[in-house]
Amino acid sequence: MSERLPTHLMVGALLRRVNDAGGMAMVRAKGDPQGGAILLLIESRSSPVRVLERTITFDGVAILAESVPPDGAEAYWRRRCSRDPDLWVVELDIPEAERFAAETILSN
Repeated sequence: MSERLPTHLMVGALLRRVNDAGGMAMVRAKGDPQGGAILLLIESRSSPVRVLERTITFDGVAILAESVPPDGAEAYWRRRCSRDPDLWVVELDIPEAERFAAETILSN
């Protein structure tokens, strides 16, 4: 049995924390409930949408890696979902969104 929490629990916790703090969080694409990857779309009124992905390093450490898609965040995540049906895409609109994500989905 894996020591990692199932993806759907991590995503649910992130949604609750962001919404409870007065922000907005929503699932744009639902992936595999147990082990799907998590892609975050970080909204900002002053800059383009940032794309962060929860990845596991070779050492087994979870990190948030930023992607800079040349064709925009919307096209990027839709293309990724077409190739990876297990992918979760979560949109966050709250100040310090990266902190919320790190505290929630990297702590496991």
